[in-house]
Amino acid sequence: MNHRRHALGFLSPVPAAACLLVLLAALPVRAQNPLTLEQAVNIALEKNPVRKAALADQKAAGAGIDLARSALLPHLVFSESFLRGNDPIYVLSAKLRQQRFIAADLALPVLNTPPPINNFVTRFAVDWNLFDSGASWLNLSRSHKLQQAAGRQLDRTEQELVYRVVEAYDGLLLAAKQEKVAEDAVTTAQATLDQSRARYETGMTVESDLLSAQVELGERRQELIRARNDVELARARLDREMGTSFDSAYQPAEALAERSFPLAPLPELEREALEKRPDLDSLRLAESAQGKSVSAAKAAFGPRIDAFLGWETDNPHFTGGGGNNWVGGVEVQFDIFQGGAKLAALAQQKAYAQKVAALRESAESGVRLELRRAYLDFDASRQQVEVARASVSQAEESLRISQNRYQEGLTTITELLRAQEAARRSQAEYWQAVYRMQTSYAGLELAKGTLNSHSPVVTP
Repeated sequence: MNHRRHALGFLSPVPAAACLLVLLAALPVRAQNPLTLEQAVNIALEKNPVRKAALADQKAAGAGIDLARSALLPHLVFSESFLRGNDPIYVLSAKLRQQRFIAADLALPVLNTPPPINNFVTRFAVDWNLFDSGASWLNLSRSHKLQQAAGRQLDRTEQELVYRVVEAYDGLLLAAKQEKVAEDAVTTAQATLDQSRARYETGMTVESDLLSAQVELGERRQELIRARNDVELARARLDREMGTSFDSAYQPAEALAERSFPLAPLPELEREALEKRPDLDSLRLAESAQGKSVSAAKAAFGPRIDAFLGWETDNPHFTGGGGNNWVGGVEVQFDIFQGGAKLAALAQQKAYAQKVAALRESAESGVRLELRRAYLDFDASRQQVEVARASVSQAEESLRISQNRYQEGLTTITELLRAQEAARRSQAEYWQAVYRMQTSYAGLELAKGTLNSHSPVVTP
């Protein structure tokens, strides 16, 4: 029997186990800072760059309100300029403004070829649009609508971010469970190998049984290596969604487990989605804003009334020595013909309004479909969890029976390995089903437009 043990020495699991220990020792060591899903969501809402970009859009829309409001206020302009020349008209007007014109300046030689003079001009000018057929007020109202639309789009961005964090966090919990399943499979395969070796050494089985057990252990060890890598990748994905460094020291404080969630009838969910989806609200507000743009384009055909006032000083020297003057007035302007530009602008705004209305209609239809898909996905995942749970119990019992029968020599190692694979697969599929149930409920809340940091899927 010893010669057979020596012949199979190259198949001993000791070198492989040593390699596995070396590999595990090389994995990065992380501090164990507990992190709940709710905390992960709050960190993401603070640090994720996508949310920051949406917040910047909202701030830009707020600045658009100030820009539109500025058209309703008077505009004050200050200017300082220096002129020098001998153009007769310039010289004559400059001396008049400087209040330095004398009778000698009327001599024909001086009028025709005056010497160059300097003119330092300080000017204040005020322009105020008193009436523009309501276009400025319409643009201000449009800007308010766009800011509200940007705010609702920010809400939707936050909901989508919460969903991605839930997926990433539960994905990390799933990877940890799959790692545990792989570790248990290695332990089971090692026990089977030890059992097969003992039976082989006592002559109760053939060499192929021992070889099959060793191959099985090697495969399970490879799966464990992949499972550990999957954990690290899932951790990196969570770090990315939270907007933190990939080397963060967070460790999930929760474990993947079955949970129950409330579920309303589909018609009620659909009605709630059409009422509460922030992206739908954003499109409705954008549609209303575009209606204001159409009205503003129509107002451009009306008259404008502007008031103006100017005061200036004209001096031959920077320090003074001249005079000052002012002029003010009111102007009524009515465009008679501009080559069809205003008609084209109105047609363009109407086309944009039709586009936004079509997008809103398409979005409402898409929300209905998205909600139905999410509802059916969650309903299916709940049923799959029940089936998977029963399969785990059946597979474990089948494995127990197969192990006892193999120990008594009543079955082959092929049947035992098949039972082990069924047990391992049923465990993995069960945790996959639990993960899908949790994320599909988050997807249902996302489709409904109610997902946030206080949703049942986020807070236990």
